[in-house]
Amino acid sequence: MVAGYETIFVHALQRVDYLRGNGKDCAASAKIVPMMTTTTRPVGDFLREWRQRRRMSQLDLALEAEISARHLSFMETGRAMPSREMALRLAERLDMPLRERNALLVAAGFAPLFPERSLDDPLMAPARRAMELVLAGHEPFPALAVDRHWNLVAHNRAVPPFLAGVDPALLTPPANVLRLSLHPQGLAPRIVNYWEWRNHLFERLRHQVGLSGDPTLAALMAELASYPAPDGAQPHAASGSSDYAGVVVPLQFVTDAGTLSFISTTTVFGTPIDVTLSELALETFFPADAATAQVLRSMAE
Repeated sequence: MVAGYETIFVHALQRVDYLRGNGKDCAASAKIVPMMTTTTRPVGDFLREWRQRRRMSQLDLALEAEISARHLSFMETGRAMPSREMALRLAERLDMPLRERNALLVAAGFAPLFPERSLDDPLMAPARRAMELVLAGHEPFPALAVDRHWNLVAHNRAVPPFLAGVDPALLTPPANVLRLSLHPQGLAPRIVNYWEWRNHLFERLRHQVGLSGDPTLAALMAELASYPAPDGAQPHAASGSSDYAGVVVPLQFVTDAGTLSFISTTTVFGTPIDVTLSELALETFFPADAATAQVLRSMAE
């Protein structure tokens, strides 16, 4: 995401251009991880861990899955092994991510069901085109795509102008969007309502960690918590967000054209059956006022 390059994805063996721009911008990259490795964890550990994470008792889950609590207890203690169909049924009732459903199947002695393809795979072309349409169609307003660890996958042409002055090390692929936002050498010094925005990001990240149990996200949250606040960062109550009546948390950002205000939305693919696609999110930013909209339109001219 450094000025002077095009939007690209970086893969282990090849480079693929996505969202080809006008030669005036670039996208940071994301490495597509290979198919998950096998695990030696007992299937009962998976079931118990995810049931507890969802705050369900054995009886609750048994009723949801239409089995006896005794049968579920036997599976959790290793006295019984679930069939492939039973493992998938329990995973669905526990709302497990596709990556974890594959891990559960492997633990139960079955092959993974959900593929994990690179975004340049021909079978991913429809989803890739949809992502390109959303990002490009959102211009002149900023939009970007991130993976499950908040690493930048792609962005539109409205994003690079906001990265002036950022430490180049933070833009080294795969650039992490949360690290870029809150790092003292990143965007943090230019965020007017820093503490409010930080709390908003931490709440989202904390929710993700609770849902997924992902240790990488937990480590990221600990890293972000260690960052010092920018000099002069105003207390939460002084951010001025009362203008938005508590409905949304705005991002108020200082630029050469003045302070711009954004509200954001997150878009995910509905009912994906591919691991990579299920973990992709599109973050789109809308102007929160007419002045911001005018500045963004003038920047695109």
